[in-house]
Amino acid sequence: MNKKLAAALSGGAVLVLTLSGCSDDGDDKVNDWAKKVCDQVQPQLQKIANANAAIQQQTADNSKPADVQKTDSAAFQQISQAYKALGTAVDSAGPPPVDDGETTQQEAVKELNASSVAYAGLKTKVDALDTEDQAKFADGLKGIADELNKISTNGDQALKKLQSGEVGSAMAKQKGCQKPTASAPPAAAPSASAAKASPSASKSASAAKASPSASKSASPSASASKKS
Repeated sequence: MNKKLAAALSGGAVLVLTLSGCSDDGDDKVNDWAKKVCDQVQPQLQKIANANAAIQQQTADNSKPADVQKTDSAAFQQISQAYKALGTAVDSAGPPPVDDGETTQQEAVKELNASSVAYAGLKTKVDALDTEDQAKFADGLKGIADELNKISTNGDQALKKLQSGEVGSAMAKQKGCQKPTASAPPAAAPSASAAKASPSASKSASAAKASPSASKSASPSASASKKS
């Protein structure tokens, strides 16, 4: 029932989630900036990965609508909070010491905050779904998955720019900006749904992708993963 939602999340871009590999030493100031950002980014990327994993756990065809709703709602809230924190991390780090750094930073923060608001909106919509009528619930999830796809594919140009060139190379060297492996369920009250929601990413949206990528995937590009 949750497969489409899970698929949309897995394809979402989240800040620096696409960064990997080695690069040259580069400029010390740029490397220092990247470390400052990435040290704050890792916990948020982990939260996004865990939330996506929880949704993945609820993609079985026999998943109960109420369990799917509870898991998806908690996951969207967690992703929304993570994107907000990512925006704060990029903002507090200050402009990267490169050409047009201030504009790039401000636009990236704007995108991350917009992703946070968008996921909060998805939570509200999931909470409003009718779990008593499985057909209507499935249709509702499909609509949410369509919105999730839009969030994941639009508005991540600033994040992509932030993760390109010298700054992107510096971020790629930082462990904190590497894609994490889901290892714990999202922070939500224990329940049958939450119990099933152990870190994996999106089985609940089968009927119906979270990530600031660095790519949103970051994460986000936050167009993070605005989004996974």
